[in-house]
Amino acid sequence: MSRARHLARKRAVQALYMWELTGGDVSDIESQFLVEHDMKNVDLKYFKELLHQVPAKVEELDEHISPLLDRPFSELDPVECAIMRLGVYEFQHRIDIPYRVVINEAVELAKIFGAEEGHKYVNSILDKVAKKLRSVEINARKSSSRQ
Repeated sequence: MSRARHLARKRAVQALYMWELTGGDVSDIESQFLVEHDMKNVDLKYFKELLHQVPAKVEELDEHISPLLDRPFSELDPVECAIMRLGVYEFQHRIDIPYRVVINEAVELAKIFGAEEGHKYVNSILDKVAKKLRSVEINARKSSSRQ
């Protein structure tokens, strides 16, 4: 796992959280982050992709998450919501990133930013989404581990 990518995800979760809470313009949030946060070792291209693409595709991402929730979206922790959306975005649009990396990164981010047991909820939801969106990858992995 690239440290620069990890830092990009970390900053993107913070920026997406801000977007969720304020409804602010994504470009303004990006500018604010570039000025106010240490972005020295961050994969800036990836940070910008996540920050712009997750809100642009939010309805599509939420369609994969909603049926798996045990509560309304409005009752989700906003940080955990941002992390799950980021994970689903990576499942769908960044197939170059293995599903296990997506889940591991999301769990780590939930441990840092989420509620005390939030990482377990994030893991559970993303695991189910992965089975749907990355079934070919998961089945290939299972069959190669049996040999």
